[in-house]
Amino acid sequence: MDTIILDADRRIAGPYTLAAGLLGHLVPQALEHWPSLVAAHDIELRATAPGLREAVPERRTSLAGSLPRGQRILVPGARRSLRVANGLAEFVRDHLRRAGPLTVAVTNLGEADHTDAELVAVMRRRIDPGLLRIDEGPSAPSTLPLCADFDRFRDEGFHHAMAESGLEALRGMAYEDDPEGWQQLLQRVAAALEAIEREEEARELYDRARRESTDPKHRATIAYATAMILVRHHDPARRDPQEALAWINEAITITSLLPDRRERAFHLGFDLNGKALVEVRRGRYEAAMQLVQQAIDLAEADLPGEHPIHRLVLYANRAQLLAMAGRTEEALADYTRAVEADPGYPDYYLERGNLLHRLGRPEEALADYEAVMRLSPPFPEAYYNRAELRFAAGDLDGARADLDHTLELDPEFAPAYVNRSGIHAGQGEYASARQDVVRGLGLTPRDPHLLCVLGQVELAEGRHPEARTAFDGALEIDPGLVAAWAGRAELAFERGDHDAALADLTHALELGETAELLFNRSVVYRAAGLAGQARQDLLRAAELAPDDEDVGRALAEA
Repeated sequence: MDTIILDADRRIAGPYTLAAGLLGHLVPQALEHWPSLVAAHDIELRATAPGLREAVPERRTSLAGSLPRGQRILVPGARRSLRVANGLAEFVRDHLRRAGPLTVAVTNLGEADHTDAELVAVMRRRIDPGLLRIDEGPSAPSTLPLCADFDRFRDEGFHHAMAESGLEALRGMAYEDDPEGWQQLLQRVAAALEAIEREEEARELYDRARRESTDPKHRATIAYATAMILVRHHDPARRDPQEALAWINEAITITSLLPDRRERAFHLGFDLNGKALVEVRRGRYEAAMQLVQQAIDLAEADLPGEHPIHRLVLYANRAQLLAMAGRTEEALADYTRAVEADPGYPDYYLERGNLLHRLGRPEEALADYEAVMRLSPPFPEAYYNRAELRFAAGDLDGARADLDHTLELDPEFAPAYVNRSGIHAGQGEYASARQDVVRGLGLTPRDPHLLCVLGQVELAEGRHPEARTAFDGALEIDPGLVAAWAGRAELAFERGDHDAALADLTHALELGETAELLFNRSVVYRAAGLAGQARQDLLRAAELAPDDEDVGRALAEA
């Protein structure tokens, strides 16, 4: 087994210092012998190792790459680094399967940037140690200043590096020395802090900027950003839409007075779009729609040929609001407009696919989800959503495979535990179902769906008190969860309490009438000696599901 020694100290080259060293060892060989492997991971390789950008052809492109930085308004979110790490892990794994195993001795791993620490965790989880062995060596941190490639940090979404290096730079930088540079850096650092859920520190920076600067555009930008903290805070208890409204109105007041027509159209449109989110949080959806429309009108009238990403974001946001209002065809048209404006950007395929799935158009939804898989480094949500399509089509093995892959990519993707545990329980694999429930509840302790599956598992294994506790817990959190009412009814029936079973099934039917629930209630009615009511339920079930063999058989026997 070959061995290489790499230094992970982030002070050497910032984010992906370790990854760049590893790729410098692997990519030249891959380009010579397996160029298709390099092409399959072009985004990850180019983002991770700037020194390889000229050697690695850019196969997948998006609109942002052809625009000046000032028009690239979509900064990658905090989860992108996990997608990149998974793509890198797959490249390394598939390379070593061809080239043979490798040992990497890593020094200064404790000094690594978040991106490298995340990558090491992903590779250890996803690559057989017989192929890749990662040994941690001694630490001797460098005495260099932190890497400060702020344009790269911003463009690639390296938020931890932006926060750390940017805060250090701001400590040694006076506003008076370079007002424009100071303002830009502060905005970038605060946005990075928000992205990594350090909103209070971001708010402190914005307050500091308000004390230093009187520049109108800068003050509008930080008023907007303050409003966004108040409606997007990762802790819902810290959100305050009313205070956010005050701040976003401050931003709009300023940008509506900007003298240059094009500059005003962009900045005011941006702020109107932000106010739309505030109004959504306040439950005022029609007001939000009007604000987005105003922003679109400004862009179309005053920004011809400019800021295409700004426009496609507005179309996508209008699509979300149209979908909420039930205007689904108009919503699909706007999503399509956004997708066609930047066919290389994956996120809006995902949103359009979700709407198509809701509308009962699974083939089109599948095409959108698989477009995401082609266009992006591994995207857990795309596999999770495809699993839902496969489950709805009765392909339980395919659904489970996609959920397995979702959790391989992101072991903290809680909804995947919900769905996979449900499949396990439905197939009688109660130990596996319980394991998924335990993992899921460790991430989201008050998830009613997980508690409902736990109730089903406890019931199947004969632990009736525990089953009742789980079902009651689910219904306390979500009184509209039909599966929990049905599960609790089954528990009551097994214990011979027909009245309680009928009450719970009746409540479930009030929430949503289905042939299955009617059939189950007919069974309870018959056991309780109420044959007439049992027959009425079966007749209604036959209307809803005329081809259901169990219903037909029960009616013939009634």
